[in-house]
Amino acid sequence: MSKMIFVNLPVADLPKAMAFYSALGFTNNPHFTDETAACMVWDEGIHVMLLTHAKWGGFTTRPICPAGSSEVALAINFDSREEVDRIIAAAAAHGGVADINPPEDHGFMYQRSLTDPDGHVWEPFWMDPAAVPPSD
Repeated sequence: MSKMIFVNLPVADLPKAMAFYSALGFTNNPHFTDETAACMVWDEGIHVMLLTHAKWGGFTTRPICPAGSSEVALAINFDSREEVDRIIAAAAAHGGVADINPPEDHGFMYQRSLTDPDGHVWEPFWMDPAAVPPSD
């Protein structure tokens, strides 16, 4: 079986969060979606579970981070700088906040950052595969 990651995120407004992630190119898996949660698929190995605050509370007694704080930054790669810019524009147009940190351009790597409508931090990036040193 291939490895998979499920990123669980508490959201205040499930339909709004689903629309945001759909606008970024995620697809919904209806088998794991109901009125309390939605499974948004990036690819076969990466899934984002959007959970209402009530549903989130069923998994942990720890509080949801207050607005304006960061607990994790989720970096996700794209095939080009243009795709990074497209995702940033889509995020800004659908309730997210673009460039919460200054863009970084190192020539071989280009990275920007955004938050979704609930303040979760994402860092779309592109890296030139030729710049990655070969493994032994």
